[in-house]
Amino acid sequence: MTKRSKKILIQFAEYIVAGGAWFWSGYIIIVFSTPHIGLWWANLLGNGVGLSLNFLLERGWVFKGSKNRKITEVSSKYVFYTAFNFLLNYIILRILIHFGIKVAIGQFIAAGFFTIWNYFWYRFWVFKETAHPRRIRHHV
Repeated sequence: MTKRSKKILIQFAEYIVAGGAWFWSGYIIIVFSTPHIGLWWANLLGNGVGLSLNFLLERGWVFKGSKNRKITEVSSKYVFYTAFNFLLNYIILRILIHFGIKVAIGQFIAAGFFTIWNYFWYRFWVFKETAHPRRIRHHV
C-alpha cells in the first residue's frame, strides 16, 4: 500500500466516524421527534444538531488541510451544500415513506447514499485542501 493510499484510507475512516456522529445524533432526534413535531421539523432539528457536530469534526480532524482556508469560505460552502442535502434527504425520506418504508429504516437507506455522496463533495469542494505555496530558494 502506498503512502498516499494509506493516507486516503485513514481519512475515509475518520470521515466515517465523523459522519457517524452526525448520523446517530440526527437519527435519534428524527426518529423520536417525528411523531411529536412532524417529519419536516424533526428532520430540521436532527440535521441541525448533526451537521454542527459534523462540521467541527470534518474541518478540524478529517480534512485538516481546509484549516488553511478562511472559515467564512469553508462554512459558506458547507451551509450551501448542507441546505441542498437537507432538501435531498427530505425528498428521499418522503419517497421511501410513500413506498411504505418507515422513517427509522428510511434514514438508514438515505445515510448509505449520503456516506459516499458527501465524502466526494467534502473532499473535492467543501473542505478542499489548499496547496501550500512552494518555498522559493534564492541562491546567492
